Amino acid sequence: MAPPREYVDYMITKLSEPIFKVISAVADEEGIDAYVIGGYVRDGILKRPTKDIDVMVVGSGIAFAKKVAGKLGEDVDLAIYKNFGTAMVKFKGQKVEFVGARKESYKEDSRKPFVENGTLEDDQNRRDFTINALAVGLNKINYGKLLDPFDGIADLQRKIIRTPMDPGVTFSDDPLRMLRAIRFASQLKFQIEDKTYNSLGENKERIKIVSKERITDELNKIILSPKPSMGFKMLYNVGLLHIIFPELVDLSGVEKRKGRSHKDNFLHTLQVLDNICETSDSLWLRWAALLHDVAKPSTKRFNNKAGWTFHGHEFKGAKMVPGIFRSMRLPLNEKMKFVQKMVLLHLRPIALVKDVVSDSGVRRLLFDAGDDIDDLMKLCEADITSKNDVKVRQFLHNFNIVRKKLKDVEKKDKLRNWQPPISGKMIMEAFNIKEGKEVGIIKTKIREAILNGDIGNEKEEAMKFMLIVGKELGLEI
Repeated sequence: MAPPREYVDYMITKLSEPIFKVISAVADEEGIDAYVIGGYVRDGILKRPTKDIDVMVVGSGIAFAKKVAGKLGEDVDLAIYKNFGTAMVKFKGQKVEFVGARKESYKEDSRKPFVENGTLEDDQNRRDFTINALAVGLNKINYGKLLDPFDGIADLQRKIIRTPMDPGVTFSDDPLRMLRAIRFASQLKFQIEDKTYNSLGENKERIKIVSKERITDELNKIILSPKPSMGFKMLYNVGLLHIIFPELVDLSGVEKRKGRSHKDNFLHTLQVLDNICETSDSLWLRWAALLHDVAKPSTKRFNNKAGWTFHGHEFKGAKMVPGIFRSMRLPLNEKMKFVQKMVLLHLRPIALVKDVVSDSGVRRLLFDAGDDIDDLMKLCEADITSKNDVKVRQFLHNFNIVRKKLKDVEKKDKLRNWQPPISGKMIMEAFNIKEGKEVGIIKTKIREAILNGDIGNEKEEAMKFMLIVGKELGLEI
């Protein structure tokens, strides 16, 4: 199929950039065929922004990169990766990766291929999807010419993900490509061609040979896509999610007893995830949305009066977060603690809107959430997935009241990332005592008095209150 006119215009513009002119000149001087290939071409057709450029040469990618770097002059950074046979050139904000054309073969127990030098055709044959096998000539004789042996242009226009070769072989050789298929479909809002899609389920067990780090990298990209539920539903339907993320699968299904049923918490979670994507592009807030109800299966109970309950799922869910992060090879640092905090607190604003929005409740929420209060409110609003429009409007109205109250209380009491106005050292000096339980009791009572609104969040009032509490404990100044 001929490339669309807008693609031709786009590539003419892109290939006029100085770096391509230099690559072309080196290719002709060295008598080497060179092509820009893969994602840069794909995204050019889709008019998606990309700075990373993949250049494939029929020969040594490292040797070619050195020649290009030499031509570009002093304003260039060259990195060589001998183990992979690749080199990276950074020039004026652009990254160009150079690799030699390759032919690959695989062993059954590994996704690491045996690599040998190949032709352009060999290299395009080994590509994962037709839309990633597109190449554009960079030599003078074929500068700007599109090479599309698998009708990738047609698949882009039809919004189809399809493998160039037999999908069973493609996915069995490198099982990570199964996640990449779903990731591209989710990112681009494409459909996976039927034969390719069916092969995902047939080869799902092969994903077990892929490292957790690679799996999680693809999951993160799905989570960051415009509508992540699309990717997660595909993962679920083909059986991959059952292998790579069983805790999420456990949320699926509806149980009915005595005429009363609960919602499908898997579908609810995906809706919350989609909702949060409308207000935030934070990967970690999206992870919080994905995990906010993760403990519901283990806390599910039924009683005749209340029906189905999930009491304490926020506490148990928060305890599960470190284990899930460890298993997924996600960072066990402040990012994990943020997700844990969001899971733990996600019901608190909802509890506030069900009752009268008291200053005390708002103070405690501000104290516990700190600087993450705005993200917590986004998560809570995303958690409203009722199909009852009246109920949704009422909840959102109440959340607006909570937001206003949060703003007013924060302005007055300054409780975000609260530091006590009276330190333990000040207490010990005032009563001439050593560190011990009395110090802890006084600090706790001061904190509670401030959160309850009995005293202001300031040193003078806290000092007076400290003396009263100390006297009650039998302490003397």
